[in-house]
Amino acid sequence: MRRLLQFLNQPSRRGNPFPRWSNAAPAKVLVFLGLSGALLVAAINEYATNEYLNVGYTPDQPVAFDHGFHAGVLGIDCRYCHTNVEKSPHSNVPATGTCWNCHSVVKKDSPALAPVRDSIATGEPIRWVKVHKVPDYVYFPHSVHVSRGISCVECHGRVDQMEVVGQQKSLSMSFCLDCHRHPEKAIRPVDKVTDLAWKAPTPEAQLEQGRKFVHDWKVLPPQSCSGCHR
Repeated sequence: MRRLLQFLNQPSRRGNPFPRWSNAAPAKVLVFLGLSGALLVAAINEYATNEYLNVGYTPDQPVAFDHGFHAGVLGIDCRYCHTNVEKSPHSNVPATGTCWNCHSVVKKDSPALAPVRDSIATGEPIRWVKVHKVPDYVYFPHSVHVSRGISCVECHGRVDQMEVVGQQKSLSMSFCLDCHRHPEKAIRPVDKVTDLAWKAPTPEAQLEQGRKFVHDWKVLPPQSCSGCHR
């Protein structure tokens, strides 16, 4: 009985039936909600904006190669430098020897071409910075698309007008699926694949010829997960 009276007479028990640690609970809840909100905002900014999708990403390259001049003004075909794009899943960057084919004669002493001359002399490849990337778990074969009338411009934009190449399209899963669901909107004659300025006369003409190509070439783009995630 004495112990019971002592327990009941304790000040902490008479004035507050909750344990002392609960006094800090409201502040902890507020801190948790604040941190959760900040984390949510950061996640949305990172994963639901162009920053995550790399749209606009335009890195500096070790050699200032002006695609607008070479591909646009001079009209050099994309495949002269990206030689494997028609026969390989990957679109290769050119070896230094490809650059030197022309520049051993044209502006060979230009200061801007010092990295090219060094690469030729040492055999060390030029460390180009990759611009267009898809995750490692995505299977994207360039040769399949190029050989069936999907132009470089559909994924890379008007590279022939870019002084410095940057990413113009999101390359997201929804971007790919939009094309797989409606290939007639993008497909074109195979001989026009690297003609980035080419367009059908009208949108209606594009759809008409696109449907014909899809039928004649038996184009069946996969829409299931296993089509791209292997």
